[in-house]
Amino acid sequence: MYLNLDLSESEKMLKRTALDFMRREAPNETIKALLETEIGCTDDLWHKIVEMGWAGIIIPEAYQGEGFPLTSAGVLLEALGSGPLPGPYFFSAILGSLIVMEAGIEEQKQEILPNLAEGKQILTLALTEPEYSWESDGVRTKAVEDNGDFVLDGVKLFTPEAKTATHFIVAARTRNNADPVDGISLFLVDSRSDGLSVNRIPGFLSGRSFEIKLNNVRVPGTALIGEKDNGWDGLQQAITKSIPLLCAYKVGGSQAVVEIALEYSRSRVQFGRPIGRFQRVQDMIIEMVNHADAARWTTYEALWKLDTERPAAESIYLTKMISSTAYWEVCTLAHQVISGVSYSEEHAVSFHTRASRYLFHLLGDPAYHRHKLGQLLVPQ
Repeated sequence: MYLNLDLSESEKMLKRTALDFMRREAPNETIKALLETEIGCTDDLWHKIVEMGWAGIIIPEAYQGEGFPLTSAGVLLEALGSGPLPGPYFFSAILGSLIVMEAGIEEQKQEILPNLAEGKQILTLALTEPEYSWESDGVRTKAVEDNGDFVLDGVKLFTPEAKTATHFIVAARTRNNADPVDGISLFLVDSRSDGLSVNRIPGFLSGRSFEIKLNNVRVPGTALIGEKDNGWDGLQQAITKSIPLLCAYKVGGSQAVVEIALEYSRSRVQFGRPIGRFQRVQDMIIEMVNHADAARWTTYEALWKLDTERPAAESIYLTKMISSTAYWEVCTLAHQVISGVSYSEEHAVSFHTRASRYLFHLLGDPAYHRHKLGQLLVPQ
């Protein structure tokens, strides 16, 4: 098996375009301003992203998307992570699109995917609940059929970018069964629905995550994505494919922090010489580089396996473990290299620190994926 992780010419061009977009449209002062808001994105910035075709980057051309492979989308996410650019991009253009593609019926794909590619709809996933689990047994929200409609009741916690989304993909239980996987359905719920409330979860490191309360929220039968009671498998397939793309975003963040710390070590003079000449500082920077490289190569290996339809589960679990840890550790080490000023809310490293802590748990923390990898390698 020949593993080639070199970028194609089109991917190199995409990377240059995306990095230029970040320098032009999302400098540090813009990112700081976006981090202060509940939506994390402006209409103007979102329209520019849509105009670039990025909202439909992985959506097939048959549904008015760009039809790029996952590796190309990873190149784009890496560039956006260098900011790190906040907002709904990953949750709508990547995770939301994949859920519709994996779980939706053909009529729903024809209706929803073009709207996502054109930026008319913005999706986010409402999955985790007060017990906080990424497994099926954590889904307690109920959906009851009533005269062709469904009535949803429950609470979703840590739903990302809920103030930006026009629609939520809500995982709800439509049938109780001994097997928790059985009986879970997915619903496309308008964020303006009666009985639905959205409240931001406070905290410096919580990102833009929200509590969603569903109190007798009535949705039409057509809001059901795919088959009733059989939504979990499609949801998991979509999450599995989206994980390496989230990791690519963290790769971009890790690399950006390495470059910030490296530049500081060259320019900051102490005791008559740049601090980068001190062995302890060199040790920390080398450790940062090792973390960032490990995240990069495991991420792109997973994306390569997915694009070439090779077994990828082991690589996906591994890259989520490594990239989450890498982003966290790189930021921590950067604070040690740069010290006081890096803790300021205006400093770029602080942007990444906030992102690294929030993304550490998103779609499962390293311990969760270590357990999943163990189950795969040593079946019970």
